[in-house]
Amino acid sequence: MERILPPQVNGEAFRGFVAEAQKAVGRDYVYLDLEWELPAYNDEYATLPKALHQPSAAVAPANVAQVQAVVRAAGRYGIPLWPISTGKNFAYGGPAPRLAGAVVLDLKRMNRILEVNEKHAYAVVEPGVSYMDMYRHLQSIGSKLWIDPAAPGWGGMLGNLVDHGAGYTPYGDHLLMQCGMEVVLADGTIAHTAMGALPGSRTTHLYKYGLGPWADGLFTQSNFGVVTRIGIWLMPEPPGYTPFMITYEREEDLYEVTERVRPLKLNNIIPNAATTVEMLWEAAVQKQRRHYHTGKGPLPESARKKLRADLQIGVWNFYGAVYGPAPIMENNLEIIRDSLTSIPGAKIYFDDDRKGDIGWEYRRQLMRGIPNMTEYNQMNWIPNGGHMDFSPISPVTGEDAMRQYSLIRDRVNRAGFDYIGEMLVGWRDMHHIFALVYDLQDEAEKRRANQLFGELIDAAAAEGYGEYRTHLDFMDKIAGTYNWNDAAQQRQRERLKDALDPSGILGPGKMGIWPQRLRKEGV
Repeated sequence: MERILPPQVNGEAFRGFVAEAQKAVGRDYVYLDLEWELPAYNDEYATLPKALHQPSAAVAPANVAQVQAVVRAAGRYGIPLWPISTGKNFAYGGPAPRLAGAVVLDLKRMNRILEVNEKHAYAVVEPGVSYMDMYRHLQSIGSKLWIDPAAPGWGGMLGNLVDHGAGYTPYGDHLLMQCGMEVVLADGTIAHTAMGALPGSRTTHLYKYGLGPWADGLFTQSNFGVVTRIGIWLMPEPPGYTPFMITYEREEDLYEVTERVRPLKLNNIIPNAATTVEMLWEAAVQKQRRHYHTGKGPLPESARKKLRADLQIGVWNFYGAVYGPAPIMENNLEIIRDSLTSIPGAKIYFDDDRKGDIGWEYRRQLMRGIPNMTEYNQMNWIPNGGHMDFSPISPVTGEDAMRQYSLIRDRVNRAGFDYIGEMLVGWRDMHHIFALVYDLQDEAEKRRANQLFGELIDAAAAEGYGEYRTHLDFMDKIAGTYNWNDAAQQRQRERLKDALDPSGILGPGKMGIWPQRLRKEGV
């Protein structure tokens, strides 16, 4: 493997940057070895050649002063940086940079929990703090606060939030629960956002918006700055918690389930980010496909029927929870039962009914704020499993749920893959997550998966559905679908990029946003 340098960077400039970076963070934390160090920053689930996202180096600062020094050095030498937190976002490219030759700015050494405020229920963390780290810390200090973990739990709290990730408790909208940021800008300046811009502010992590335009959102899913600290609201432990699962026997039940869930969510009867899960998502975390079918193509109905019987699951499986004092939970559960279990064939389960069920247990934990790694068992569904997630947003209507499901399922099955998906129901939207699982050792299958992903983007956009985040390979394509009024939004973002980062060194290509010098070259 040969070192790939970024566009418009020669060997002399690269060596100059490396020398300054080593001075800033120490030689041990500038990674250059092509055989032993840099492969850790590859996209391990890549469907295209890894060289397309191969970094030239990686730098791991330990504090914000070192981040400033590295950013300033990058500016002097024109070196593009690709910031990551824990680098565990494997469904979307992991730690790899969008631009080949970029230097990964690895922030996982910045792993301090700076504050836990029990009275006001928030925490302040650096980029390297994982959900596991925070959960263990809260347990160790006897805190009565819950986190809202993504699945899986090794992901970074800050990284997931700034990538618009979601969880499963009532605090599942992670960006909504963000309050206050520290950001290193492209010139090395440190900025505190919103109330934090007031010297001595006593409300930095209590009121999101401050005075004037709210800037925090500009630093999420973008390349306008490096977020080095973030405030996150935590959920006070409720007096009670009762999770439940409801199974549905027919594929078309998705329509009615979605219609009935919408008013329950809007009226906060179901307060958490509840989930409607297709059966193969349930199966893949605890079974292997070869035990039910060894042929090619989508799993046949005979095998699906046996899986449902073995696991006591439905074609669709709805997970939710109620929280609070016992009388409130009992009242809300009665409303939920009346609505969701009157669909023919529906069966409701509680904790005592699903002992030993792997799928139930990890969801029960997630809705309770306990991080775990169970969902990664999906990679064992087939040999040498890897995956990319296709993630369109849908209205919470039965018509849209069925349209999106059919749109994706039909194309996925024609391409020879299984539909493995779930619909995470928010306040007024659904995150439809389809996990495209493929054999990493089968080059033809990987090419087919990549082609399918592109087809799904086009088909969804044609129906008015856009994705909320995506894999490195498809950032430009998906950004291109948000093209109303001659791509006015994209042009606005490019103007912001050019103003905030005129040298174009921060995260080139992130979510389709390129600096002017690379935009002109058509990189």
